[in-house]
Formats: sequence, structure tokens, C-alpha cells
Amino acid sequence: MNSKIQLGKLGEKLAADFLSNNDCKVLDKNFNTRYGEIDLVASSGDEILFCEVKTRTSNRYGYPETAVNKKKIHHILKALRIYLKTKNINSYWRIDIISVELNMQKRKAKISWFKNVSVS
Repeated sequence: MNSKIQLGKLGEKLAADFLSNNDCKVLDKNFNTRYGEIDLVASSGDEILFCEVKTRTSNRYGYPETAVNKKKIHHILKALRIYLKTKNINSYWRIDIISVELNMQKRKAKISWFKNVSVS
């Protein structure tokens, strides 16, 4: 994986497949707003999940999920409000982080799902 963009796209595909395999329905991918992009939007029961996907090939700079800071969550909150209004959705929602750790030599991925993250 040379490109960060390619790495991110691979992580998002793996995360979307992971959600589908865990009884979620992926509704949207890469929803762009002026505040940034929502990587994945999914539904689980009556909840809408706004998922930030972080992918890394090493933990040299920390685990993928640690890259989602307070500022990033505030941007996601602004973007998800636009999504809900644009799509005319009035449902329960939450923000999740999906961490994808890739081992390129073994061609394996470790996926971790952090549900209902909040700003602290």
C-alpha cells in the first residue's frame, strides 16, 4: 500500500463488510460536507450509525482509533446534522469508530468497533 488514499479506501471497504457481517445495513459511504466527510453511515435496528474509519499498517504512531480526537468528533457532529437534515431522518443515532489494523505480510486485518463514542 503506497498511497494513504488507497489504504483508507481499503480500510473503509473492510469496515463496510465488517458492519454488514454484524447485522448492520450500510446506507452511505463518503458523505461529504463542508465540515468533512462521514466515512460510513449504517443502520442497526432503529439506530443510525455514523462511522469514522481509521486504518493503519503499524502502531508506530498509536492505534488507529486514537487518531479520532475531540476536534474530529465535533466535525462529525456537524456533518451528521447535515446528513440527517438532507435525508430527512429523525432517528436515534450514534458515532462509532471502526479501527482497522492491517498486516500486509500476512494479508490479515484486525478490526475493532468502538460504539457510541462521545466528546469528553
